[in-house]
Amino acid sequence: MTDDAYLVLITDTAPDLGVPPAAAGESACMETPAVRAWLQAQGVSATSPDLRLVPPEETAAIPEDAERIPVPLGEEELIRVRHHLAPENLARLEEELLAYRSRVDGRDALLTRALAAGVPAHRVAELTGEELSVVKSMAR
Repeated sequence: MTDDAYLVLITDTAPDLGVPPAAAGESACMETPAVRAWLQAQGVSATSPDLRLVPPEETAAIPEDAERIPVPLGEEELIRVRHHLAPENLARLEEELLAYRSRVDGRDALLTRALAAGVPAHRVAELTGEELSVVKSMAR
């Protein structure tokens, strides 16, 4: 396994490989000089249906003779690519986990703001489901 994601020109032997580049959203890697030159050398555009982004853990499935180039994908881009590769039932759970992450990212700041605004610690604990001792420790 490699740590690089790859942009691959698919062949008849690998039709189910990876996801179209659009699955990663507006990826900056598609505008890099190296990728632009590679696309030109392959005679395809960035929107070609024959292009696939393959995450690092799936690169072993790339046929040896496939045209490919390593591409730098950011964490969010990789999350989107992996999400598109997941079976539908897992993709729904992944969406819930991402929503959860976005809610807890600002947890400490939100608790501190609520306490500073005068919301009693017991009410913050009740509304958030946090332990009262945790909420009280945020007030210090």
